[in-house]
Amino acid sequence: MFGFANPFSGGNAVRSLSAQDAVAKSNAGDITLVDVRDHNEIAMTGKAKGALHIPLSVLNFKADPKHPEFHPELDTSKPIAVYCASGARSQMAGQALSRLGFSEVYNIGGFMHWQAAGGAAEKAA
Repeated sequence: MFGFANPFSGGNAVRSLSAQDAVAKSNAGDITLVDVRDHNEIAMTGKAKGALHIPLSVLNFKADPKHPEFHPELDTSKPIAVYCASGARSQMAGQALSRLGFSEVYNIGGFMHWQAAGGAAEKAA
């Protein structure tokens, strides 16, 4: 409603990417996969194999190239795909990433979509 007050509003449109395509692109090393769920969710279910875990609550810091806590494995020039539990938080994360300069951002929905598409999972570190 009040987009100016929402830190996750704005940015370019976040595109959808099927979980099947995300699995294929991730396996080929063509996309950076980011799980934006919180630590408790990851502890219960694990995460997509190879995915970076950056909770939505800290994404604005970890994904900002100008911030001292910028995640070193993120690259604004490489396609990035985000997921959460259902797809809602990953949509907000995608908007934030677009606003921070990531040019190709995809929402693949939820972790269950990743698994249903045959995506491998791993325990949280």
